Amino acid sequence: MSAADILAIGEPMVEFNQAHPGRPEYLQGFGGDTSNMIIAASRSGARTAYVTRIGDDAFGRLFLDLWKKEGVDVGGVAIDPQAPTGAYFVTHEAGGHAFSYLRTGSAASRMRVEDLPMAAIRSARFVHASGISMAISTSAADCVLAAFAAAREAGAAISFDANLRLKLWPLERARAMILAAVAGADYFLPSIEDARALSGLAEPAAIIDWAHRIGAGTVFLKLGAEGVVASDGTRREHVPGLAVRAVDTTGAGDCFCGAALARLAAGDSVWDAARYANAAAALSTTGFGAVDPLPRFEAVRRSMAGG
Repeated sequence: MSAADILAIGEPMVEFNQAHPGRPEYLQGFGGDTSNMIIAASRSGARTAYVTRIGDDAFGRLFLDLWKKEGVDVGGVAIDPQAPTGAYFVTHEAGGHAFSYLRTGSAASRMRVEDLPMAAIRSARFVHASGISMAISTSAADCVLAAFAAAREAGAAISFDANLRLKLWPLERARAMILAAVAGADYFLPSIEDARALSGLAEPAAIIDWAHRIGAGTVFLKLGAEGVVASDGTRREHVPGLAVRAVDTTGAGDCFCGAALARLAAGDSVWDAARYANAAAALSTTGFGAVDPLPRFEAVRRSMAGG
């Protein structure tokens, strides 16, 4: 594997998104938070790499084709002949969209520390993972912590998105493991909903103080349609949300993470990265699915310029 600006660790999942509410028609796409994130980073100009396991099946091969097409280095993707690639279904209802997962025993959940491509992890500039990366299995959680330790020792920046999923693990364990990952993280990018559940706090200012206390260097607190609050520990800035015709918010938070890290890797300030990622995430909600609507650099810049 070549040295990457951004390397992500986690679980890809094939997506089946309901085309029309109440009707059994689904569009096949791609999902998995860190896979979405690394594609978003690649579309924003970063050199990217992904570490995971996929099944020796048709869905796994679709992912390999996708990542190669998007310019993501797949040297860290292992193929497991004994476990499947995960999948999920998205249904659209009056109260929003709902997810149904088929991921138990997935290939990604069988990641092991001894199989990690440590040379690639140590050579990356940013190493990213999420709460989902850790929640899928005990061994996957061990992989994230081991990768972070190796990356930190090599001088890479650590990035973490809480992505709390209580269907995967109980809150007490989730809190303990997520806080272990965030301790010493250079960038923490939680949603306001996840941060409230983890911290027990309600107000963004208090949540950001909490995030810095537990060890996060820079915090991007994602507020959904309300934008984002960025903080480096001494300065805070609220970037308001952009008005768009949103049709599907699936993957918007992942898009934010990938876009923000891509711009940080390009040399942008925290504040410029927050503004760019905020625009990218808004654009990602204007189409269906987690991957297809992820915008490219030129589209984001046009949107920011009012075009």
